[in-house]
Amino acid sequence: MGPGRRVRVAKCQMLLTCFLVLLLSLSVATLAARAHFGDHFAVVSQASLERNPCEAMSHWVFYTGISLAGLLSLGAALSAAATTREAQGPLAMGFGCFALAFCGLVQVALWRFHNPTQVEDAVLDTFDLVYHQAVRSPSRIRVQELAAIQDTFLCCGKRSPFRLLGSGEVDPCKGEKAAGEDCLQSIRSFLKTQQNIASMLTSTGLALTGYAMLLSSFLWAAVRSGRGLDRRGKYTLTARSEAQSRWAGWVLL
Repeated sequence: MGPGRRVRVAKCQMLLTCFLVLLLSLSVATLAARAHFGDHFAVVSQASLERNPCEAMSHWVFYTGISLAGLLSLGAALSAAATTREAQGPLAMGFGCFALAFCGLVQVALWRFHNPTQVEDAVLDTFDLVYHQAVRSPSRIRVQELAAIQDTFLCCGKRSPFRLLGSGEVDPCKGEKAAGEDCLQSIRSFLKTQQNIASMLTSTGLALTGYAMLLSSFLWAAVRSGRGLDRRGKYTLTARSEAQSRWAGWVLL
């Protein structure tokens, strides 16, 4: 395979990779928005507690996801435009965006590896605070917040072997509601699905950004060495062509 054909194949792969990166950035932004504005996370993070562990976690996930989505989108747009125009500057900037996104995804992967239950613990701790305040000293606000959480997750209360019967606690689940799913199990099931999606997007992002950096480096080197495919407007005259041009000029005179 000649140099020109290799460059052509690399350009096609880069355009396809940029398209996949754009889809990935849209998925990351959607997941981050759901983690901040979605009903399941919002009903827990907006609980009016003195210390809400889920609120800070929700903000961190949202801003991290939006930042990564922005870097991925910018890198894909710059690289796609630079590939079609064979421009060295945008290719270098696209490489930089992909490198920053790759480093960010590595940090997210390491954080997930070292703290696999941090998000789950924050949500469950918030639910526990709302639940215990609602059943021990039932105020209208806490009961409404607990009811909103239970309606959103389609669950009812929690079943703990350490709960003392007859302790004066108010049972929030009576009658038919008592047969509903435990809220702790329902929340864990929902978070497990979201974390699996996040892990899949992180792995895909690492693979795509790593491959995009390799393609950007190859295309930048190819354009710099003059092996690009777009040669329009870049012609050179050989010695024979220059002599023929001079002879044609003398004949016309």
